[in-house]
Amino acid sequence: MSTDTHSPDRVRPWIASYPEGIEWQTEIDTTPVHEQVLAACARNPSAVALDFLGGTTTFGDLAKKIVAFAGALQSQYGVKKGSRVALMLPNTPFYPIAYYGVLRAGGTVVNCNPLYTVPELSHITKNAGADILITLDLKQIFEKAEALLAAGHVKSLVVCHFPDALPLAKKVLFSLFKRKDLSNPSRSVHAGKIRAFDELIAAKETPSAVHIDAKTDIAVQQYTGGTTGIPKGALLTHANIAANMSQIDKWGCGLFYPPSKVVAVLPFFHIFAMTVCMNVPLCNGTQVVMLPRFELKALLDLLLRTKANVLPAVPTLLNAIARADTATSEHLASLEVAISGGAALPDEVRHAFAKKSKAILAEGYGLTEASPVVCCAALRVASKPMSIGLPLPGTDIRFVDVDKHKEVGIGENGELQVRGAQVMSGYYNNPEATEEAFDDGWLRTGDVGHVDEDGYVFLVDRIKDLIICSGFNVYPRTIEEALMAHEAVEETNVIGVPDDYRGEAPVAYVKLREGKTVSEADLKHFLAEKLNKIEMPKEIIFKDALPKTLIGKLSKKELREEYAQKKAQKQ
Repeated sequence: MSTDTHSPDRVRPWIASYPEGIEWQTEIDTTPVHEQVLAACARNPSAVALDFLGGTTTFGDLAKKIVAFAGALQSQYGVKKGSRVALMLPNTPFYPIAYYGVLRAGGTVVNCNPLYTVPELSHITKNAGADILITLDLKQIFEKAEALLAAGHVKSLVVCHFPDALPLAKKVLFSLFKRKDLSNPSRSVHAGKIRAFDELIAAKETPSAVHIDAKTDIAVQQYTGGTTGIPKGALLTHANIAANMSQIDKWGCGLFYPPSKVVAVLPFFHIFAMTVCMNVPLCNGTQVVMLPRFELKALLDLLLRTKANVLPAVPTLLNAIARADTATSEHLASLEVAISGGAALPDEVRHAFAKKSKAILAEGYGLTEASPVVCCAALRVASKPMSIGLPLPGTDIRFVDVDKHKEVGIGENGELQVRGAQVMSGYYNNPEATEEAFDDGWLRTGDVGHVDEDGYVFLVDRIKDLIICSGFNVYPRTIEEALMAHEAVEETNVIGVPDDYRGEAPVAYVKLREGKTVSEADLKHFLAEKLNKIEMPKEIIFKDALPKTLIGKLSKKELREEYAQKKAQKQ
């Protein structure tokens, strides 16, 4: 659905505000990402590509493992162009090897969040038709993978042995003291359908060549939702992924090249981290330093040890750094740039972070359907505060009046719409949703805002009911359906409210059935098996009646107003 963005008749005020050395109308590289990363590996094979808790992988070793894994996928599993392969992995060296290996084999990556519940994972793997799932032997993850295998939603598991990712000393300590955290896949009742990742790599099979048509072949099928809360598979072509990398690369003015080091604490299965923390740096031969999950002390120790200078983050993470007494100027001294994405960056977090670090804090904006980055504040010089910055090179935007469906002028609010080489081709097997997502070739974002006279973009609201919590999409309907499964609940309506820590958080309003009683704690206990931690309501508020529209639909508007008034009275 991407269209030519270089229409000469369009007014683009942002071009005049571009930092020196960056051109909006520029050639965008759409070379498939696996070809780019293997070329980077060949250029400097002895350089360190990955740092995981102090254990390192060189670019040369990375290339060998990518190629070997691709060969195994082709010969052992018949992976070819169009095959869907699911990845359910936290940040470890296994992730980039598996990701690029799938692409080199000709397959399509289907990312799965290990925090998702089994029903959520079942929908994704079943909808995608992913026969193979690559995962870890950590119990909390493997047990979900095994459940998917038992249910027939995937046919085969490839399991990575977590201690193999650790440096020797940590590997020994893990084996001694944390062995109980591991599953033993060889003892699974489904062991015949499970293979070890390291055995596939050790076979050193050479993959056959695969001709990739970058414009049409799908690299990543990334699941995202909308107002319905039912995840849809956004089809991101090889050209979409590569184009956004190229746009970010040009925007960075050399930031993503050696000797830079990029921190990957955001999970690679999230589109923001996949592109900014992994693809862009690795394809430029730049080291990526990883953490498997966010823990403040571990992140501060990592910064002190590696002297990393680029930190892609979400506001939650930046807020944790800004508010922590343990985060000293010494810890943050190496940081040159922090890039905030995934959710709106509160002004108070911006100011608090600035007191701790001299790094440029640049807010960006994107969405899964745009691979994901659309706009970003300048990464080398100061930008307008409270703005999500300027459209990236080769990216066109417009704001359209939601009611009149006409483009609005400078400073007028409307729905943000996007065109560019990074915009998806559509949703998998969902022509209705695809048609709804576009307006005359422009991707509808569902976000409302405006562009000022200097071309800076400001967002003010969202059309969708989507809640963005710590950078992750949370869908009210998912929570509402889970609550409605409780015998005491008659009606429920979930809204997103501002949250100092997570950006936004879900709050559930509940009307109980006549004669029934249940506490907030009881309901949260009930929800624990149905929702992941991100989806868990911050608060459950009981009411005798829930507001409705004239046609009887539950209305969120009054609840948002009521919650805002209640919060204002407390302050």
